Amino acid sequence: QVAMEYCKKYGSDKVRVLSLVKNRGKGGAVRMGVFSSRGKKILMADADGATKFADIEKVEEGLKNLQPWPNQMAISCGSRAHLEKDSVAKRSYFRTLLMYGFHFLVWFLCVKEIRDTQCGFKLLTREAALRTFSTLHIERWAFDVELLYIAQRLKIPIAEVAVNWTEIEGSKLVPFWSWLQMGRDLLFIRLRYMTGAWQLERRKCN
Repeated sequence: QVAMEYCKKYGSDKVRVLSLVKNRGKGGAVRMGVFSSRGKKILMADADGATKFADIEKVEEGLKNLQPWPNQMAISCGSRAHLEKDSVAKRSYFRTLLMYGFHFLVWFLCVKEIRDTQCGFKLLTREAALRTFSTLHIERWAFDVELLYIAQRLKIPIAEVAVNWTEIEGSKLVPFWSWLQMGRDLLFIRLRYMTGAWQLERRKCN
């Protein structure tokens, strides 16, 4: 509703709101946004404002430092890894255990180069966004991991850049069940690409 008001105020050429008839998960929604975007660079950002748009200069610098971009493809990821010690101090033992368990699975099964795969602040060149998102299968919370796994397999250069981040209440993640689902998705990513069930080729965009 807030976004629609901005649409009316500034016009749909500057602000567009996309609606999904069926809930496709966060990954499915972001994928639709990417394929509807028009810029040379595409920024993913969570709607809760946990990461401020002022930090776009940091991720832009990270992208710039990756030049020359092979086939105009590069990705710059905002990261909260530098805040991990503080966040551990505020979390319960159980949530800390789940966090480290998830980080280990991500590292062991999928992505070794990036410490924080789940920060929702990512800047991609248009070519990198279209190439990775057209291959994407996971539509739930772990879609970021598959995105970076695909990028690594395709040898797309990736930067990890420290950004400011504030925890916002109201997360839809239910710690145990969400982590269990994400762990299952990580296994799917690794096994299905290893067995050839999923290919690194462009899927039909729907």
